Formats: sequence, C-alpha cells, structure tokens
Amino acid sequence: MTAFEDLERGDIIWASDPLSEKGRPMLILGAPQLPNHGTQLITVLLSTKTYHEEALPLRDDDYEGDPLGKRSHILPWSIVTLNSAADVEHYLTSLVDERTNDVASQLINYISS
Repeated sequence: MTAFEDLERGDIIWASDPLSEKGRPMLILGAPQLPNHGTQLITVLLSTKTYHEEALPLRDDDYEGDPLGKRSHILPWSIVTLNSAADVEHYLTSLVDERTNDVASQLINYISS
C-alpha cells in the first residue's frame, strides 16, 4: 500500500466520498505540504456515469499504469481535499502527466469563470 505522504499528482486512489456513504476513485491534482496541517491531497472525483456533458472521459492511453476496470470520467468541478491517511483506502493507478494537466486546466477554467 502506498503511504499517504508518497501519493503524487496524477495518482488515482479509492477514497472516502464526502457526498455519499461509499468510496469512489479520485484523481490527485496536488499534494501540498502545508506548514500547519501537514500533507493534504487536492483531488477531483471520477464517475462511471455518462450523463455529465462536461465530464472528461478517460481513454486507455491516458493511464500511466493499468486502466481502471470500467469506463470512467473525471468530474473536474468536483473538488475534494483529503486531510488524513484514514480517508484513503488504497492506490489504484495513475495518469500520464499530459492528461493530468488537461484536468487541472479544466478545473482552473471552472474556478476562473
């Protein structure tokens, strides 16, 4: 298992979903070390649902590691900050830098509008 502090930008983890009682995959966009809080993971949610027009689909070549088992989409507007190793169940895979940067750019567009 990957230690909380070793998780990096582009990693996909299974973590506690604050919007439901079950976990879900999340893409890490940042893992800053904050002076008063320690490491925090800034993530966006992934979904297998396709009814979100603005969702970003993941293709097999977007993965640096093994692809997720189901066709997944990134929801760049659904930001979750994880503060504790207890929030992360396990590491799943990772994305290539180019796709991770695409997601971060889309998130910035949402925040900037």
